[in-house]
Amino acid sequence: MMARFLVVLIVAVVLLILLIVRAHFHPVLALFICGMLAGLGFGYDLETTATVFTTGFGNTMTSIACTIIFGSIIAQGIRDTGGVKSMVNFFINLFHGKCLELSTALAAFIMSIPVFGDITQVLLSPIASMLAKRKHISMSTMGGFTLLTASLTHAIVPPTPGILAVAVLLEADLGLVILWGIVVSLIAFLITWALGKGVVAKEWIEPRADYIVGVEEVESDDYHELLIKEEGLPNVLMAMAPILVPAIIIAASSFVDMYAAEDSMLAIVFSGIGNRNVALFIGVLLTFLNGILGKDKVIENYKFYTGKEEKSLVKIMCNNWIGEACAVALIPLLVTGMGGGFSQIIKNYDSVHEGFNTALGTAVANSGIPVMLVPFLIGAVMMIAVGSRTTAGMTAAAICLPMMGQLGLSAVAITLLIGCGTMIGSHVSDSGFWVGTSMYNLNTSQGLKYITLLGSVCGVICFIIAAILLMIGIL
Repeated sequence: MMARFLVVLIVAVVLLILLIVRAHFHPVLALFICGMLAGLGFGYDLETTATVFTTGFGNTMTSIACTIIFGSIIAQGIRDTGGVKSMVNFFINLFHGKCLELSTALAAFIMSIPVFGDITQVLLSPIASMLAKRKHISMSTMGGFTLLTASLTHAIVPPTPGILAVAVLLEADLGLVILWGIVVSLIAFLITWALGKGVVAKEWIEPRADYIVGVEEVESDDYHELLIKEEGLPNVLMAMAPILVPAIIIAASSFVDMYAAEDSMLAIVFSGIGNRNVALFIGVLLTFLNGILGKDKVIENYKFYTGKEEKSLVKIMCNNWIGEACAVALIPLLVTGMGGGFSQIIKNYDSVHEGFNTALGTAVANSGIPVMLVPFLIGAVMMIAVGSRTTAGMTAAAICLPMMGQLGLSAVAITLLIGCGTMIGSHVSDSGFWVGTSMYNLNTSQGLKYITLLGSVCGVICFIIAAILLMIGIL
């Protein structure tokens, strides 16, 4: 029973890697093929395999689809209202123009909580390039740390699709995953930045020429000269509200659920608004409010980003934003859903071979490997292999699920450890790697230093912080 499971699982994972990396199959098709073959290898008949896979696909889509779509709508709104520029200005003011890379890095940290990391890069890379030119800072610094934070919250903090799906699969408390994910990732970033800023700055890399047309270096020490001066930018609190309010509501809901009386008004209210779909829709409504308050800015930016002339604010917000958001969300949704199907095939093995989960968990627990290393290493290996945080996280969660009882770790801890692992080894098989190198004017060698290596170091630091929280009993 054990040998069969391990052989089939290893073959399925290796095949998944080969199909994606070597044969260049799309992850949607690769996950379906490997999931179906794994089911047959486990001894399910064809009909059962198809049923189990589609059940996992459906359950995953039910859990995450609305959340991901709402996050994409928020991204469209932040783009057109100019919210991301307000965030960058806020951090420039906060640090008085010092450590300028923190302005875009911390904006990316916030942006990537509900928004795909690649979209964050598209919005922030021109700003990072402009600031780099104005203050004569290498793109190794501006790009490296901005890419890092976008990857961090993408990997560790829901409701980004991959880690959200991991949390749902493992039945982790989403509010606690968000809370501790933010804590772990922010501390890890600050440590990585403090240790690495001097090393990263040693290589000079120019910004992309097309991003800095007409931009001149600022000679003055007045940091106000660095601010993005545009009419109609939203207040920074309003700019951040569509992102932070849903995260705060979901996290607060977890604490209300733990400490408030079940029939109290507080518990009743938060049981409704604390639902991740409701919370994210509140974020959408706040995005619409920002659009209404900045009507002229939205119409101007929509034309700039899309090339389309549209004078109706209602049509932009209630039609065009939605259509574009759905188009952006489609591929991540399908990849995550297929990952859920693949995971369900693995999860179902215990129902066919009763007692298997206990046996597997006991074997791992007796192997001598520190239990907290298991989810982290599986996440890291899968990320290095397949180059997709969503696929890596979902596969790692499926492998960890049968042994959760014997690992003795909470679902929140396992979710975060897997997320930390997926920070390791983003390289040439990761589409985000190429987005980052293109947007920040890095060649492949530079990408390996300022994306792969920097991200991996930060992933290890994330693991150490999570391990400390585990050892003192917080996670």
